[in-house]
Amino acid sequence: MKFLSCTAISIFLLSTISVCLAKDISHIEGALSQVQPQGVGRLNFWGFHVYDATLYRSIHKDSPEFALDIKYQKSFSGLSIANRTAEEMRKIGVPESQAVVWGNELAKILPNVEPGQTLTGVYSPGQGTTLFFDGKKIAQIPGADFSRAFFGIWLDSKTSVPKLRSELLGKGCPPPLISGTC
Repeated sequence: MKFLSCTAISIFLLSTISVCLAKDISHIEGALSQVQPQGVGRLNFWGFHVYDATLYRSIHKDSPEFALDIKYQKSFSGLSIANRTAEEMRKIGVPESQAVVWGNELAKILPNVEPGQTLTGVYSPGQGTTLFFDGKKIAQIPGADFSRAFFGIWLDSKTSVPKLRSELLGKGCPPPLISGTC
């Protein structure tokens, strides 16, 4: 029987861990060119780890495109995600009637999620928001107004999760689509 050195075992374990932790963002890279994470944050609610989020931006500083990737740590129905989305839109100033319309549209689109699954929103000017579930496209929602309201939930200065906003923005500013101070 052949024994591996501690160094060989360490290298094997580190490479295995990095492969396990590597995130498949090919759907983001397919929609946006040359992306990199701007910031990473975690949403905890009443002590429960709800999800981890990553804001991706182009390496080209002037690019208005961006993506928000959310990896869930709890199970949620698509309907509850849609309802919460509409509620958070109202909190940042979207009129009640518009938030209800968008919430109803999202209820038809959003799937139920389980721990480890991801929902990703990608914004591209002229195309609006493309939604992905575990890397597969599930919807294309045109218009900057929806995109501003949707991504504003996390990135607008009036967000109900300012700590998460700060983590997502890191040392950078919000994307041009989102108003508010840096």
